[in-house]
Order: sequence, then C-alpha cells, then structure tokens
Amino acid sequence: MTPLTLSVNIDHVATLRNARGGTHPDPLAAALAVLEAGADGITLHLREDRRHIRDHDVERIRAAIAAPLNFEMAATEEMVGIAERLRPADCCIVPEKRAELTTEGGLDVLRAGPFLAEAVQRLSAAGIRVSIFVEADPAQIQAAAALGAHAIELHTGTYADAAPEARAPHLARLREGAHAAAAAGLACHAGHGLSYETIGDIARIPEVSEVSIGHFLVGQAVFEGLPAAVRRMKALIAEARGG
Repeated sequence: MTPLTLSVNIDHVATLRNARGGTHPDPLAAALAVLEAGADGITLHLREDRRHIRDHDVERIRAAIAAPLNFEMAATEEMVGIAERLRPADCCIVPEKRAELTTEGGLDVLRAGPFLAEAVQRLSAAGIRVSIFVEADPAQIQAAAALGAHAIELHTGTYADAAPEARAPHLARLREGAHAAAAAGLACHAGHGLSYETIGDIARIPEVSEVSIGHFLVGQAVFEGLPAAVRRMKALIAEARGG
C-alpha cells in the first residue's frame, strides 16, 4: 500500500496554555517537537470563538515550519480570508457550532449554503488543497467532489467511540466511504477520536492516505511525552500499513 501520513493536531496544547494564560506550553514548540519525532504535518483548527488556537499561533507556525500545514476552518468569509492570506498547504472545511465541545460530525455538504462552493473555489484559486470533513456517506462524498474539493476527511469519531465489539459496522461504513472517495477521484483522509487502539483498522484501509490525530496524542503526552507518543503512533501506522 501507499504510505500513510500523520498530521498531528496541536489544538489542545493551546487549550492547556489558555487555561492559565501566558505563553506556556507553546503550540509552536509542540509543532516543532512532533515534526522532529516524525510527524508528517501539523493540523490547526482556528475556531470562530478562538477557544484554543489563536490567530498568532497560526501565523507563527505557518512562518516557522516547512512541513505541510493543514488549516481546519469553518466556511466563513473571515476564515477564507485568513487562509487566502496565509496560504497553508491544505484547508479542511469542517462544521462548527458554538456550543459543541468538539466537532460532532461531518459537514452536511448537501444542505450547505452557496458560500461553501465559493469557499472551495477561492481556496483552490489560492493554491490550497481543499478537503471537506464528512461522514462516510457516498452522497456527501459525491457532493464534495462536485464542489471541486481535492479530498475528503472521513469522520472516524463514531467508530472510535464505539465499544470494541460494536465497531464492525462503523468500520465497514468507513471502508465503503473510502472506496467512494477514490471512485470520485478524491484523496481520502481520516480523523477524529483515533488512538493507539483504533488506528490499526483505519490504517489498513488502502484508500486512506492521511490521518489527523490530536487530542489523544496531547493527552498521552502527560504519561509518555509528546515526541514518544508521536513515534509510537507512527510505528503503529507503519505496522498496520505493512511497512
């Protein structure tokens, strides 16, 4: 199978910093540490409410790293403007609600307003690879392709949160979604809620070319350190991928 890349989401390093204010721990230092440990890229979600990552974090990290930056964002005029200015390698368009603790599911592309199409077009025109975070629903995946997205990111949260004995139908749906993405000419990424326990089955899906993992790795860093957690996750991915 083709290599599977790991983009590490460092949002919750900023969550920890913001709990007391100040500058520690520094998300930029975390980005550099995970890249040194073997991560292939960095993911940041700049939310409308700025609850974790903030504008200066994105600007500093964009300027400091050579690795691909995946900028997660809602489809709003403000976020499209920021992305057009900073020009990260990738933008992943996600749903966003003020009251949610974390992203609760995929974006409903079929019922999205007309600005989603404009956002995809503008980001693409800026030379940014655009993905859309969706459920493993062929209709949603086809709609993303019709908008001109380059990739989709499958929402793995329902699978990852299920009891081990209940994961099989969710995994089957993710496999079907990955196949639908490839058939539509889209790159297929995956993410949300993945851990050491759940990464293997996702990494064995041949169409999946990138995974984005954040909260688990930042939490696991309490016990084993962030670089060690990234190295262990990379090793599990390589093992599952047959490398």
